[in-house]
Amino acid sequence: MSNQKKNILLITYYWPPAGGPGVQRWLGFVRHLVDFGFFTHVYSPKNPSYPILDPSLLKEIPTEFKHIQTNIWEPFQLAELFSNKSKELKKGNLSAKNNGFLDKLLIFIRGNFFIPDARVFWVKTSIKFLKKYILENNIETIISTGPPHSLHLIGLQLKEYFPQINWVADFRDPWTEISYHKHLKLTNWAEKKHKVLEKKVFETANTVIATSYTDAENFKNKGAKNAVTITNGFDVQENLVDETKTSNSKFTLSYVGGLEDLRNPTEFWKILEELLTENKEIKDNLILKFVGNISPNIIHQIKTKHKLLYTCIQFVGYLPHKEAFQEMKKANLLLLFSFLEKENKGIIPGKIYEYLATGKPIFATCCKDSDIEIIIKETKSGFFLNSDNEIEAKKFLIQSFNNWKNNIVVESFNIQQFARYNLTKQLIKHL
Repeated sequence: MSNQKKNILLITYYWPPAGGPGVQRWLGFVRHLVDFGFFTHVYSPKNPSYPILDPSLLKEIPTEFKHIQTNIWEPFQLAELFSNKSKELKKGNLSAKNNGFLDKLLIFIRGNFFIPDARVFWVKTSIKFLKKYILENNIETIISTGPPHSLHLIGLQLKEYFPQINWVADFRDPWTEISYHKHLKLTNWAEKKHKVLEKKVFETANTVIATSYTDAENFKNKGAKNAVTITNGFDVQENLVDETKTSNSKFTLSYVGGLEDLRNPTEFWKILEELLTENKEIKDNLILKFVGNISPNIIHQIKTKHKLLYTCIQFVGYLPHKEAFQEMKKANLLLLFSFLEKENKGIIPGKIYEYLATGKPIFATCCKDSDIEIIIKETKSGFFLNSDNEIEAKKFLIQSFNNWKNNIVVESFNIQQFARYNLTKQLIKHL
């Protein structure tokens, strides 16, 4: 089959049984690319150190593709012997809160000695293996997807070795503007090296893909000759939209996914606490459900500062992707917490697209004029809390509660643009 179709090589760190949106993006693309005449060779590490595992995704791997692997050595494997925080570092949870000396040292080493990241030791091994593989399998297009952004260095060196090949650099998150970059305790030398490598990738790749509109503009300004936006999305499933939209016996607000300190929505907790204090009916009927790994610091803050709210919380913990999606469908209001700093306005959490697919209303915290705000406005799917609309936020929550109580369903619009099949149509233009 691979000889009958156009051969592309996907270089990715995350592949099942890894969990998280970084896996689902390319798992979906690989599944649909075959329908457009492309055969994908997926290259990933044989012995990776994944922060989250979701074995259920193994069942979603398409049948028509080829998986190739080589061994990787990662310093995280050694660091875990000395500090439990190393797993948090892998997830990008680099908040300085409660970090001891050893944790701060690990962050400094990670930022200044492993550039662009701790998977950089896989680059040399991969180049040696892939040079031969590309020639033997008539590869026409290479796609590198990051983070980890070390994988773009693999694409860069292969492009330099094969100038005629088409190289697509897919940035699921930005490089030097990623939320935790400023917390890496970088020296001036290390900061400069990050920016030099980033610029070289932008200027060399035939196409640079961003997952947000703001990131695509930033990449163009940094030298990308062809920067385009292809967002994350959702896969159409038979039971994608829940028909029993208000089946809960209580008004259920659900946050699905991991939540680290850097995205702690402190203003939202305050608003909810005020609502519970002021409105007994809401207090008696509200559940705040966390489905995923939540920072202990955030849990401690709610427990000590918002005691009434803490009594309404249900901690479900991490669930496999399909079960997590079922929790989204059960919710009456889905919560999305992003960064409030203006420099992060281009960050769009991948879960927003599956939120949209459920048809349930969304309450997001984000900075003003963010890409999240654009999507929510365009799809009429909910409300976004920023620095100056707390009163409107409280009104929206009360209205959502009344909608639940009176069994009123509010429909969203224009969400099919984010279906992965339609996004794959955009992708193939660059292959």
